[in-house]
Amino acid sequence: MHNAERNFDARRQIADQVAAGRDTLIAMTQRLVAAPSPNPPGEVMRAAEVAAALLAEIDGVRIDRFEPAPGLVSLVARIDSGRDGRRLIFNGHLDTFPLGEDLGWTVPPLGGVLRDGKLYGRGVSDMKGGIAASILAAQVLARHRNAWRGEIVVTLAGDEENMGSLGTRWLLENVPHAKGDAMVSGDVGSPLVVRFGEKGLCWIEIEATGQPAHGAHVHKGINAIDRLRAALDGLKRLEALAVNAPPEVTAAIMAAKPVSESLSGAGEAETLQRATVNIGTIAGGVSPNLVPSQARAAADIRIPVGVTLDEVETALRRELDAIDGISWRVIEKYPPRFTPPNHEIVRHTVAAATEILARAPVVNMRVGASDARLYRMFDVPSVVFGCTPFGMGGPDEHILVDELVAVAQVHALTALAYLSDP
Repeated sequence: MHNAERNFDARRQIADQVAAGRDTLIAMTQRLVAAPSPNPPGEVMRAAEVAAALLAEIDGVRIDRFEPAPGLVSLVARIDSGRDGRRLIFNGHLDTFPLGEDLGWTVPPLGGVLRDGKLYGRGVSDMKGGIAASILAAQVLARHRNAWRGEIVVTLAGDEENMGSLGTRWLLENVPHAKGDAMVSGDVGSPLVVRFGEKGLCWIEIEATGQPAHGAHVHKGINAIDRLRAALDGLKRLEALAVNAPPEVTAAIMAAKPVSESLSGAGEAETLQRATVNIGTIAGGVSPNLVPSQARAAADIRIPVGVTLDEVETALRRELDAIDGISWRVIEKYPPRFTPPNHEIVRHTVAAATEILARAPVVNMRVGASDARLYRMFDVPSVVFGCTPFGMGGPDEHILVDELVAVAQVHALTALAYLSDP
């Protein structure tokens, strides 16, 4: 049998075995959902115990457990082929949004209810289903060690919803084998879109001070809210920052638009290609008839590929520093990052998805953040390929089981192809 025939046969066997594990995949996801891991407060011990038990079923796996803060547990599981080669990472996060039991759920948030081809529960989309898909993919690949070389590593982080400083970032900074040659994440998205990059972020707080006075005697005071309004007007002008994105990123966004916007909403392509400013909180004053002496606001700036953090901070200084009574500070920031849309790991994911779905997915940037940005920060080419989320963060969060199975198949075939290459 020629190599091409052997490779085709291995791909078919692996895809078929993942599909045959449908009931196992559902049960694994239900076990993960039943173990609450809301963040805040960030206690994920029970979810980590379930994940460790699932990983332990893989023949020859080595599992390390890390707890950089009380109750905040991360896992790193290694599966060696026994032959030299590259390292492929499957990454996921164990923490979820709060349960939201008061939001009007029609099913128990931790029940893992299966109904009409849909699987329900808090965190099932973000991202316990994706974790289960990666674990099943790793389990099946472990049975076919002769078909690939190198190592598969599953990294499950205990902290993502809180920016990942004690989760994936901690692992990348402290655990050498948490890094690899490429990474695949099952975080939320759609099987019709392979995400290769994400916008950057800059969160700022602005404070304004003034001079108190009676509201009838405005000539005796200085209104802090008026000063804050001027600052916020300046902040919104950052949305006009010039963007100098690489042509391949722009081309990918525009080519993906018809498919991606049908899933993520009209305007996504334009949002991906410009800076956006969301003024999220604002407060000030104590009474309508008093000139306020204090006011404050906080804002979320999202940064497209083609704009740097330095450019954003220069613009902030230009817009805000000249306004009397205004002070501001950056409370969180990271730059936009992307893996080239024609990179090998992207191509393998597209090919695998095309094989499983019988249609080619598009490749696109991601508006929101995921831990893929941290892998890219450590120069690990990364893609996000996961289920479509329904009700994420709200009541009756759920995913489609057919998509969950497809995601597991694509993860397995992507890893197989990547670890079979020279």
